[in-house]
Amino acid sequence: MIRASVIGASGYVGQELIRLLHNHPQVEIGSITSTSAVGERYDKSYGNYKSIYEKPFEKQDIQKIAEESDVVFLALPHGVASHMITEEILSKTKVIDMGADYRLKDVDIYEQWYHTKHLSPDLIEKSIYGLCEIKKDEIKEYSLVANPGCYTTCSILTLAPLMTQSAFDTDSIVIDAKSGITGAGRSLDVSTHYTECNESIKAYKVAAHRHTPEIEEQLGAVAGKQIRLIFTPHLTPMNRGILATCYIKLKEDLTEEKIREFYLEYYKDSEFVRILSEGNLPETRWVKGSNYCDIGLKLDKRTNTLVAIGAIDNLMKGAAGQGVQNMNIIFGINENTGLEDIPIFPV
Repeated sequence: MIRASVIGASGYVGQELIRLLHNHPQVEIGSITSTSAVGERYDKSYGNYKSIYEKPFEKQDIQKIAEESDVVFLALPHGVASHMITEEILSKTKVIDMGADYRLKDVDIYEQWYHTKHLSPDLIEKSIYGLCEIKKDEIKEYSLVANPGCYTTCSILTLAPLMTQSAFDTDSIVIDAKSGITGAGRSLDVSTHYTECNESIKAYKVAAHRHTPEIEEQLGAVAGKQIRLIFTPHLTPMNRGILATCYIKLKEDLTEEKIREFYLEYYKDSEFVRILSEGNLPETRWVKGSNYCDIGLKLDKRTNTLVAIGAIDNLMKGAAGQGVQNMNIIFGINENTGLEDIPIFPV
């Protein structure tokens, strides 16, 4: 059995990790921590665990937890992991960081966008960006995995197959993305109060969202050149889900059928990516509670623009589900283990 611990188990991502790990046939849950609820039973924070999982939160002792765990998930705000993780920790256990500290390879870009000093820049090169469908063969070689962000996962998966094709103008990319409220976390903030966000959709962090350089860096790695794009996120009044509508100009004459073939070939070994047939487009309700990413395509011949749309559950494929998928890859078990659930509908 894999002994897995979760540091920061009281937030939405931490809770989703506990749910998945509890049901995983090859995992036993080790330590769970919270800075605000030490000693409190888990089912007091989340009533859905009553009589199922009632273990109390522990103190955040990373040294002790690392020694007693095969893998440690860090479900913490940015800036915390870089303070906590050391070479010594990585010699004792595998670490999957759900935050942003090791996602960007350029520490200057990280500090520019996150407005904080990175405290362990030497470990950045010793980490791997854990987008499973693109980095699968590399992930198992690393002890430190940077789990991708939610917007980035959806956007990169939706656009990656095009980055290998010369027929597309990679300087023309525009991403319009919508997220559910859980993407903002469980902490109290006036912007996510019910009356502030219900019956309303708003753009936020326009031309300034921190996932922008992450998307650019990873798409650039696939394309083999620098990518600059426009990314605009929106907050929508739903609990879960991300819908990314991506626009890219064509430089050559292609049919929609041919473009769909690019996607089917690119993701032929990726069971969690579903390429929809002609005339069908993704909806967040069809991936809710699952680790799937649905992708649909529509070629606008009038403007010579491909509209590629992706949908994921931000807490699953956009966070905890992908984290467990990374764990499965690291330990050499089938990557769908513990992630086979059919999307929930209705909910």
